[in-house]
Amino acid sequence: MRQINVEKADLESCVNQAQQERLIITRKGRPVALVVGVEGLDPEQLELGSSDRFWKLIAQRRKQKTMSRAQLEQKVDHGK
Repeated sequence: MRQINVEKADLESCVNQAQQERLIITRKGRPVALVVGVEGLDPEQLELGSSDRFWKLIAQRRKQKTMSRAQLEQKVDHGK
């Protein structure tokens, strides 16, 4: 991550730099903003990436028991 002082920052260079790495904007040495490039992402990716509800669902799912593909196929075959 790169840092830049808000008084020295210009929007065009911040946007360009943010496409390469996250950019921390500082004021009096303290962080005041984070600029993250999103070039190439579609609106759905942007919405989900910033959705607390989505990430809570992901966290819940990751806590659940999983099975391998082979186990799933075996379970499906036995259900026939």
